[in-house]
Amino acid sequence: MEAEQILQKLSQIEQKIDEQNLLQKEVINFNDACKYLDISASHLYKLTSQKQIPHFCPQGKKLYFRRQEIDEWLMRNRQETAEDIETAAANYLIRNKRRS
Repeated sequence: MEAEQILQKLSQIEQKIDEQNLLQKEVINFNDACKYLDISASHLYKLTSQKQIPHFCPQGKKLYFRRQEIDEWLMRNRQETAEDIETAAANYLIRNKRRS
């Protein structure tokens, strides 16, 4: 292996370790939240300033996030699948069947 390939592999390993460490934390800082959400810093600042995402600002400067709350925030507004809608419609028709 060439030295360049070795460095590339080491970089990939380092990135995977960082990702695993991030998943172990209960409370994450602003930069970790950007990585976790895969969004830009400016977009996350916009979400926090508009109070659209749960966060903490204990001393008025640095922002922190509870990873579980971020996960819950990500999972809101679930879109039903076509199959879910069809099943719900069929169940509705069965329950509300008019008696002749």
